Amino acid sequence: MKTILYIIQKEFLQIFRDRMMLPIIFVIPIFQLLILAHAATFEIKYVDLGIIDLDQSLASRALVRKFEASPFFRVKARSFSLDKLSEEMQNSRVEQILYIPANFNNELENKHPVKIQLITDAVDGAAAGIMNTYALSIVKDFNRNLLIQSKTLPLNIKSIETRTSYWYNPDLDYKTFMIPGILVLLVSIIGLFLSGLNIVKEKEIGTIEQLNVTPIKKHHFIIGKLTPFWFIAMFDLFFGLVLAKFVFHIPIVGSIGLIIFVASIYLVLVLGIGLFISTLADTQQQAMFIAWFFVVIFILLSGLFMPVENMPDWAQVINIINPIAYFIDFMRMVMLKGARFADVSYHIISITIYAILSISLATWRYKKVV
Repeated sequence: MKTILYIIQKEFLQIFRDRMMLPIIFVIPIFQLLILAHAATFEIKYVDLGIIDLDQSLASRALVRKFEASPFFRVKARSFSLDKLSEEMQNSRVEQILYIPANFNNELENKHPVKIQLITDAVDGAAAGIMNTYALSIVKDFNRNLLIQSKTLPLNIKSIETRTSYWYNPDLDYKTFMIPGILVLLVSIIGLFLSGLNIVKEKEIGTIEQLNVTPIKKHHFIIGKLTPFWFIAMFDLFFGLVLAKFVFHIPIVGSIGLIIFVASIYLVLVLGIGLFISTLADTQQQAMFIAWFFVVIFILLSGLFMPVENMPDWAQVINIINPIAYFIDFMRMVMLKGARFADVSYHIISITIYAILSISLATWRYKKVV
């Protein structure tokens, strides 16, 4: 026990003496959380719209005014030439074009079907779908108002009143969905990179050979080396939860104790992976590239940015061995839905099994004698 405490104390002293390490551990994660929480979003708040109104009638101007009044659209260009606005779209200055034909008002007065055209920049397919939804809702509302004004709809008809209630995220704030996943991302990167690079650094400067010939037992060395990074990652997670609650006003409905308990197991898993990577690499550069390779794959398949259910079948199969996916889903369920232990028992069991496997494999792979 004294040996483990001595190694832990030595590691903490090295960390706090390293001027480069302290910002990486404590400052960078805070900035990443503050920046990613606002930047990592699929929300579309402003659509740059181009208007082609060849009719210039009261009806066409009323339709244009409905787009102008919408908080989602900003009219960036007006023209009578489709070629000119198409060029604007090619240069990414306009994202959507509303084309109103010259006979728009006359066809409405004669009660004939009228066609208008919406042209959308669909380089980003998801964004294009959202922009079309916004635009079509405005056109449908405009069309309904015309039918009511023209008395085409019966006056005694009772319209269906819809009242929508959104559970777990009533304001539909994308930060509420993203921040629990970003917290998992930050503690994963801290635990994985720091644990892997720290032991490889011992190899590069030659001190690992001195430690290997001492009577220190292998499990004492591993526990002493990894424990400081476990405490550091837990501190970053706790501080991130505080920021989420009081800065971003993210509701933490579930048990904080359950989050801390499962996070402590998850960090053993992450530190085990970092230790295993350190046994494969001879330099810090190699360890960084290997760690980054796995981190990128795990993050993209984790459900942080897109639902796992929307991925191909083969990607969902690979995701079974993705520990980040389990912890992100766990965090969202506990923080936002108030899930209890029984509700997330599958996630906890999976994380525990992977933690045992990763730390066991890393310990077996580590050779004390050089």
